[in-house]
Amino acid sequence: MTRFRLGTRGSPLALTQARMVRAALSTTHSWAEDDIEIVVIKTTGDIVQDRALAEIGGKALWTKELDRALLAGEIDCAVHSMKDVETIRPTEIAITAMLPRADVRDRLIGAESIAGLREGAAVGTSSPRRSAQLKRLRPDLQIVLLRGNVDTRLAKVASGEIDATLLAAAGLDRLGRGDVGAAIDIDVMLPAPAQGAVGIEARAGSHAAQRIAAIGDAATMTCVLAERALLAALNADCHSPMAALARIEGDAIHLRGELFAADGAAHVVGEATGATGDSDFPATLAVDLLARAPAEVRALFGG
Repeated sequence: MTRFRLGTRGSPLALTQARMVRAALSTTHSWAEDDIEIVVIKTTGDIVQDRALAEIGGKALWTKELDRALLAGEIDCAVHSMKDVETIRPTEIAITAMLPRADVRDRLIGAESIAGLREGAAVGTSSPRRSAQLKRLRPDLQIVLLRGNVDTRLAKVASGEIDATLLAAAGLDRLGRGDVGAAIDIDVMLPAPAQGAVGIEARAGSHAAQRIAAIGDAATMTCVLAERALLAALNADCHSPMAALARIEGDAIHLRGELFAADGAAHVVGEATGATGDSDFPATLAVDLLARAPAEVRALFGG
């Protein structure tokens, strides 16, 4: 067969996730793993590390080079951490499948709990969500801009340059570092929309899309699409500190969302339940959240 080409970023985590997709394709289609090529594509987000994503173009910095390669036929599909994929995607590209979702929680590196951080501790993150959540829980904390891959962030804590940081549990687990950090319960810090999910995109209607669809996990796709629908209805972007998590409960989907002011001082939380085939209820939750949100929160979203 002609080699099937998986496009991916080149970070250790991105490569691990691409290998997961390769293994799933190999098992499902009885392909030899050598028939599946992993193509590393450098993205702007990998190159520019000294500024927050929101300042230099947002989540598209992780996807635009992969999109170009996909549409040019240089790769057959692109593998992404779904929380890094912007909400509005090109019509020519389809989110074709998602692997089974991993642990959605954040892990705190540098202390056993947020309460256990020293007074005025410096916590590194580039996430508006994490920054707002931390400041809501601990207004005394100093938030320091921190980007880079997992090793870079862990090294900053180990060297004492910062006191702590937060990383996605799923990424640590996939890198074989499940013993690193203390997991933060979702009732303390609700995760980012799509956290813990690996998605695969292909050209819409292509033969590759059909191949990829066969490895998809339906429950993960349903939940992540509900979270992304909430994002879209809120007009949220990289500047918008928000959290969301959907879970399937019987024949229904339960969706929880939380919006914050940038400094965490104000917030609003809400929940909604819809049938698994209902694509409208996330927008209803968005309307409810915005209606109840303080002005400083609403200004960062659709209001």
